[in-house]
Amino acid sequence: MKNLVLLGGGYGNMRVLLRLLPNHLPDDVTITLVDKVPYHCLKTEYYALAAGTASDHEVRVPFPEHEKLKLIYDEITAIDVDKKEVVLKTNGSISYDDLVVGLGCEDKYHNVPGAAEYTHSIQSIHKSRETYRTLNDMPAGSKVGIVGAGLSGIELASELRESRPDLDIKLFDRGPRVLKDFPQRLSRYIEKWFTDHGVDVVSDANITRVEPDRIYNHEDVYPMDAIVWTAGIQPSRVVREMNVEKDRTGRIVLTPHHNVPGNEHVYVVGDCASLPHAPSAQLAEEQAEQIVDVLQKRWRNETLPDKMPEMKLKGVLGSLGKKQGFGFVADRAITGRVARFLKSGVLWMYKYHNG
Repeated sequence: MKNLVLLGGGYGNMRVLLRLLPNHLPDDVTITLVDKVPYHCLKTEYYALAAGTASDHEVRVPFPEHEKLKLIYDEITAIDVDKKEVVLKTNGSISYDDLVVGLGCEDKYHNVPGAAEYTHSIQSIHKSRETYRTLNDMPAGSKVGIVGAGLSGIELASELRESRPDLDIKLFDRGPRVLKDFPQRLSRYIEKWFTDHGVDVVSDANITRVEPDRIYNHEDVYPMDAIVWTAGIQPSRVVREMNVEKDRTGRIVLTPHHNVPGNEHVYVVGDCASLPHAPSAQLAEEQAEQIVDVLQKRWRNETLPDKMPEMKLKGVLGSLGKKQGFGFVADRAITGRVARFLKSGVLWMYKYHNG
């Protein structure tokens, strides 16, 4: 029997499971999924968990059950591609015939002194829970700084404003306007929402130092009771330590068939993969679809195409609290209740098909 090992139960490997189970897995192949927690986590909704507007249960989806699927809950400490072996923290090691690495990302602090030690995170469910406890235990009038005005920072700031209208919230944005790579209409809409709801956006920010009770932006010092970091990501430590070729961001370089060059048994999906698009759940799912196609062809000893189809993303949707939102879909900017409704619908459909 061949053993297909999936590392990480994120969006990419959940799509692999959805494609192969229950009826499209060859008789001579079994699957082993390894993850630290016993459920799939909706990472795109961690901002709501941290803000206190979604419960822990709402951001979890059970893993599927199947007689040919083995679940191991453990921490992965190393991947040895030469020995075709994955080393676990408490369960020894497991061997694989084919491997899909989907271990996601962690915060990147850009060598800012104090950032790793004194800021909170929403990059894992465990860290999001800790951030929730900190933000929601603070007394009225506390000052909260959110570093990074990308999608995560925007959604966290808006959701926290609805959850805790008593807090003094500052969102530090490195660019001249939020979402500077998107149409100005979206930026203006988001910035107006923040102005109307009392969230202070600090543009052209450059955070140079973080201390337990303050943050340094250029020459200015801002007293803070809590700071959340959403200003960059990097592949997980285990992936950064793998002995394979990486790009300048630390992501693994792949062939057109999504495997490591020179090793057709090791695939990488999601945030750890060097791809022409920015990391996202949608991209991980699109990539997983192609990985399954490649695996099935290789299992059947079929010839692979020289070039895989171009991965086309449908767009971006974001929330501004529970009633407003924004998006860029089919090269068109959308705002307001329609955008928020669309995002809620996409989330519901995802949970319905995977739950």
